[in-house]
Amino acid sequence: MFDLSLEMLRVVENAAIASARTMGMGDGKAADQAAVESMRRSMDTLPIDGTIVIGEGERDEAPMLYIGEKVGAPRNHAEPVTLDIAVDPLEGTNLCATGGAGAITVLAASEHGGLLHAPDCYMEKIVVGPAAKGAVDLDAPVKHNLKAIARRLQRGVDDLVVVVLERPRHEKLIADIREAGARIRLISDGDLSAGIAAAVAGTGVHAVMGSGGAPEGVLTAAALRCLNGEILGRLVVKDDAQRQRMREMGIADAGRIYTTPELAPGRNLVFAACGVTDGNLLQGVRFTGDGTHTQSVVMTSTPARVRFIDTTHLENKPDVKVRFR
Repeated sequence: MFDLSLEMLRVVENAAIASARTMGMGDGKAADQAAVESMRRSMDTLPIDGTIVIGEGERDEAPMLYIGEKVGAPRNHAEPVTLDIAVDPLEGTNLCATGGAGAITVLAASEHGGLLHAPDCYMEKIVVGPAAKGAVDLDAPVKHNLKAIARRLQRGVDDLVVVVLERPRHEKLIADIREAGARIRLISDGDLSAGIAAAVAGTGVHAVMGSGGAPEGVLTAAALRCLNGEILGRLVVKDDAQRQRMREMGIADAGRIYTTPELAPGRNLVFAACGVTDGNLLQGVRFTGDGTHTQSVVMTSTPARVRFIDTTHLENKPDVKVRFR
């Protein structure tokens, strides 16, 4: 029986292993290319009629899994599954290139129309876990949101850890968070994995604030639909040309605040991610004499299920040993 979630697991695992072989070599483009090519090859073996609705956009150089690209092998199967697919073949290309923490391979899938066709622009975001769902407002002052989160978590604001991308545009946000008394974890890349961590107990992350990529916001929303967390997002328009592109994509109100179900409205969502380098949420790929070890998370909305999966990809040798990790 075809299990979409396990097949998507295979796709992100293969991409993680491919990109991990370039880890620390200082070439982000090569790392991204390895992940993209692996992901494409893996998806083209599946019994799906897939369309990439969120891929690598103009901010990233080729190679892309581009928006509108068809993936899968529908002609080879009697009843292929029709899917919209969002991918970030390697979130954190620079992290992988430098050996930094938190690089992951990611994809989400849904029935047609189940993922917002987000333009490749920035998105102002706030992400919280299940306990703080419904307590935050994207237009509220930072101090008010932090107090609301702390109240829901039954702790002080000074106990909160907020993840923020370290960018010049976030100087005021960082100052406001510090003035409110919360602690900040600045990251160079990887707000998608940080957003997922905010919705998983025990990661030490209580919220994510600031602006990052809109496509990553949709991928985060797909995961949070499965985790019962919340993301609120508003597109950031830099010029008239981008505003026009949004209109062509059916986005009439560029100032609209999107909720989690609006970013990922699908009834049957699948989200999969695999660690490339060690992070808050997932361990990175490890190469040993007996095989390759990966750690992944796979989520589905129907049925509601979250799996953290450790996999050993065994070497084809007669003396291979399987070890308890």
